[in-house]
Amino acid sequence: MTHSKPKPEFYIGLMSGTSMDGVDAVLVDFSCDRPRVVWHASATLLPALRAELLALNTTGADELHRAALASNALVRIYASLVRELLSSSATPRTAVLAIGAHGQTVRHRPQHFDGCGYTLQLNNPALLAELTGIDVVADFRSRDVAAGGQGAPLVPAFHLEMFGQSGQTMAVLNIGGISNVSILDARDPVHTMVTGFDCGPGNALMDYWCQRHTGQDFDAGGAWAATGQVVPALLEDLASDPFFTQFPPKSTGRDLFNPTWLVAKLGHFAQALPQDIQATLTELTATTCGAAVEQFAPECGLLIVCGGGALNARLMHRLALRLPSVRVEPSALHGLPVQQVEAAAFAWLARKTLRRETGNLRAVTGARAERILGAIYPA
Repeated sequence: MTHSKPKPEFYIGLMSGTSMDGVDAVLVDFSCDRPRVVWHASATLLPALRAELLALNTTGADELHRAALASNALVRIYASLVRELLSSSATPRTAVLAIGAHGQTVRHRPQHFDGCGYTLQLNNPALLAELTGIDVVADFRSRDVAAGGQGAPLVPAFHLEMFGQSGQTMAVLNIGGISNVSILDARDPVHTMVTGFDCGPGNALMDYWCQRHTGQDFDAGGAWAATGQVVPALLEDLASDPFFTQFPPKSTGRDLFNPTWLVAKLGHFAQALPQDIQATLTELTATTCGAAVEQFAPECGLLIVCGGGALNARLMHRLALRLPSVRVEPSALHGLPVQQVEAAAFAWLARKTLRRETGNLRAVTGARAERILGAIYPA
């Protein structure tokens, strides 16, 4: 007896993270037991657009006008990547149920100011639906913030479905511009013990320092950091920020961990060599991420790492030294390359929205309850 192959269930996920180095796009098939990425495409951000997105993280002149035009420019990159996915995979547009488009976070201040606060991702999902002819789901974080949550991280439930292993406490660490961890507890039969939170800076500060002193967008493989020495007093000062000892739920972004924060911390270390500062920033990410795993997942036997930081060999080495009893492995060894995980998560969240299923986890974000996330823009 032959069994027919299940009909593909295609969604597209688009992610431009806090590193602001580019956009990742994936075509995902959800017809099998676990999501399967059929095709991946990526595009770097042109220097002018990247500079404008970075500038829009802080108050400036004519912000609303500039933000609207930057959103349009970003969405045109999104649309181009969607066309590339469909063409390269020979998938008709009509076969894709929806696009999950995260947008570019430029402000993230949940629970601030008036008790609710806000999170802001630059995007123009109406234009994306117009350019692609596919339904678009966007604005995933706002509903969780409205329900009293942090709006982030939203990926732990996806990490559970993608990487969860029966009988093993494990963690998934995403190192983008900001780092976040998902903890999957082996004792949890109904997923009520899946937790997660932002750890602090991932690549954002390292990238800034590398660009400032070498002209390169990032420290490839951590090679520059490897030529320096950690400055213990500086590391202690950086790690003394109250965010690191704040108890979850918690989230952060460039609103806190930005060049202004770093320069203020460097005031007493003006004589330090640039490569020593880079080594110290690398150690800060390894130390704070490692401490988060040690404190909140003491029985963790496996740490799966994704995001651009997983390509930083120096960072991965320091993280492994920080967690000697934990296997530290890139997500590619577990079915999904490191640059595809976040984009696949937003394809998964778009599917949740269309199916009228909740996408957040109360234990992660601190929201009053689970909510259906996102807004749908029909094609």
